[in-house]
Amino acid sequence: MQVDVILGLQWGDEGKGKIVDFLADKYDIIARFQGGPNAGHTLVIDGKKHVLHTIPSGIFREGKTNFIGNGVVIDPITLVKEIEGLTSIGIPVQERLIISKRANLILPTHKILDAASEASKGTSKIGSTVKGIGPTYMDKTGRNGLRIGDVLEENFIVKYELLKAKHLQLLQIYNHDYELQEMEEAWFDAIDKLKTFQQVESVYFMNEALQQGKKILAEGAQGSMLDIDFGTYPFVTSSNTITAAVCTGLGIAPQHIGDVIGITKAYCTRVGSGPFPTELEDETGEKLRKEGAEFGATTGRPRRCGWIDLPALNYTCLINGVTKLIITKADILNAFDEFGICTHYNYDGIETKELPYDMVNKTITPTTVYLKSWGNIDASKPLANELTEYVDYLEKYLNTPVAMVSNGPGREQLIDLTKGDLLA
Repeated sequence: MQVDVILGLQWGDEGKGKIVDFLADKYDIIARFQGGPNAGHTLVIDGKKHVLHTIPSGIFREGKTNFIGNGVVIDPITLVKEIEGLTSIGIPVQERLIISKRANLILPTHKILDAASEASKGTSKIGSTVKGIGPTYMDKTGRNGLRIGDVLEENFIVKYELLKAKHLQLLQIYNHDYELQEMEEAWFDAIDKLKTFQQVESVYFMNEALQQGKKILAEGAQGSMLDIDFGTYPFVTSSNTITAAVCTGLGIAPQHIGDVIGITKAYCTRVGSGPFPTELEDETGEKLRKEGAEFGATTGRPRRCGWIDLPALNYTCLINGVTKLIITKADILNAFDEFGICTHYNYDGIETKELPYDMVNKTITPTTVYLKSWGNIDASKPLANELTEYVDYLEKYLNTPVAMVSNGPGREQLIDLTKGDLLA
């Protein structure tokens, strides 16, 4: 068997959670492979909204195993709150969730360091969610992080105190107030609760599942344009968000990768600072924000809005090896008589489909074409000619088939253009 992948192709917030939840019934294991509680995967089930930060989006499906892989960084407090919230509505999380021993832990001092570092940048802030994710990945690559498997070891407290001491020493370079004791108490309470959950070695767990013929869906967090290597550096996240990270974040070999399902909104959004060539800083952008309810699921921050960016989308299709596309929030464009599509970038006196090496210090002017919107979408009827035209335009430009179109937040508001062959 192979591992299919779902990931975002923009700057996050593409609607991955809803798609994972919809497809989860076709899989045995749903696995998160990177990122941390800066993710906010929103699902609407039976009219009720749920936001997941660390737990995979298959948790609502009966009989499915949800796995937090070694590439994820875990804040015990956030994870336990999430577990308790789901348990309170009858979801048997203890039965459905397994955690990799190799997943790194976010300490209270990681959060303090993150907040202090971001505050010190002044107007040069990168837009961090200040949840300790960056400092945790730094300790991971610095080879002195704490991992989930450490919590059951006799020397866990010794390791914790050593890492905390390092952080407190680093904090001396910042003029930043903090209160550690209360955070620590909550953190250790959460650690005790996490000790009751099943921990496994990612490599053996995943590969044994593959050998047993189990179907696995890998769920990405954030978006491909936030990848630490290939995103709009330095305005990126602290992990690799692309298909390649599935191998390192779950412990599987590249030949096990199957379909790569890329999610894109019908337009573009971004939270925080950084390049955004198609951003609409006018009434149209504000209307997109209002119609799309574009506010961060994790931070609550208003998202920057603009038309869809095809040069960037083509770029992320290339680096991910996307085999199928899913377009979300197509219904939002109904609020406009016509909408824009960026087809080229203009910089350094040239018009090109290629992204520059450094998008931060380039003045990029988009070439934009406009298409007519299509009115309300009804899954029981043929697609409107205008929507068909839009889908055809994307498929030809990206040389990738569009498999589904989403016309609302609910599970049932998905139109399968493959006639049931989405995962064939």
